[in-house]
Amino acid sequence: MEFIYTGVDKNSIKQKGKLEANNEKEVIDFLRSNGITPLSLRKVEKHAVLLLGRGIKNSDIVLFTRQLASMILTGLTLIESLKVLKDQGNKPSMQELINDLISQISEGKPFSDALSNHKGAFSDVYIALIKAAEKGGLLDKVLARLADNMEKEEDLKKRVRSAMFYPAIVVTGMIIVVVIMNIFVIPQLGTLYENLGLELPLTTKIVLGISRTFTTFWPVWIVGPIAAFILYKRFKRTSEGVKIIDRIKLRLPVIGNIFTLAILDETTRTLSLLISSGVSIIEGLNITAAIAGNYWYKSSILSASEMVEKGVSLSDAFSHEKIFPPMLVQMARVGESTGKIDESLLKISEYFERDLDLRIRTLTTAIEPILIIALGVSIAFLILSVITPIYSLISQIQ
Repeated sequence: MEFIYTGVDKNSIKQKGKLEANNEKEVIDFLRSNGITPLSLRKVEKHAVLLLGRGIKNSDIVLFTRQLASMILTGLTLIESLKVLKDQGNKPSMQELINDLISQISEGKPFSDALSNHKGAFSDVYIALIKAAEKGGLLDKVLARLADNMEKEEDLKKRVRSAMFYPAIVVTGMIIVVVIMNIFVIPQLGTLYENLGLELPLTTKIVLGISRTFTTFWPVWIVGPIAAFILYKRFKRTSEGVKIIDRIKLRLPVIGNIFTLAILDETTRTLSLLISSGVSIIEGLNITAAIAGNYWYKSSILSASEMVEKGVSLSDAFSHEKIFPPMLVQMARVGESTGKIDESLLKISEYFERDLDLRIRTLTTAIEPILIIALGVSIAFLILSVITPIYSLISQIQ
């Protein structure tokens, strides 16, 4: 870490500068050994830098957490474990982060406080769990559970992205083909038909009309989508925009159920992990609300938190929020009656995960033939619209 110092030398001349050291004592010893009496010493704060934007990915944090848990389980201290991790040849950004954590912990800061200075890399859930683990002396177990949880989250995101990737590629390909046809092919055929004076069927007129909009109003087709995207981004930043967009996501056919199950899986699993690690239900709900990823679920979880704070049971608080399925309410009630609310929440999260996995696989299986049919119908319509006048011309000639 870096320190800024001021002092006076043997000739009473004021000296000022910067030094790299592990702690203040090293700086003071260095200055005195060089004949400088330190007057003031200030550490340059670098901890608030969001290192995630400098090349640290979620997968890096997952690996870091898993390795740290394994080392602590073997009996190494936290500092020793971090030093081993730093020397394992991680990417420079991770080495910088780990080195900063070591420096802060060496100064006497708790691990959770050191992590909180890197919120770009570590989430609020992560920091809250470490803080709870420090209080309960369960750092190794919590780190292992946290790594499991993060791995499941990463796997869930990959599955959802994978399910959306194929249809996105096909739809993009369809759009590109249609645009090329309307700009380069159909206008030429339209000119040919006009020169021949053919009577065109309705479908051909529609295709030619669409093609003319591409060639005549091409700036609109370029500027329009860009303007729409910018307006969407701005609308999404407004409170009303967030509400509307998040509601639409949940109500989309087929995909809406996937979004819903993904949110329920992540929130119940996270809440279970927080409670099992010693975090209170109220604090756990507040933290979980922040990672819900949807305005309506976030507001419902916060509302449930307020009710629990007033003495209402978690199951009753959930039952007042219509957005939560009855099965979640029932499992929360079972957990309260057995005193194992964390285990009940974990079981329901596993149910949501299985249901989500089934729906993703069903969607992936069903979407391919649906897209092929849609693509075939679109191409057939386009070809018939273009060929029909030519066929009529050949018939007249014969």
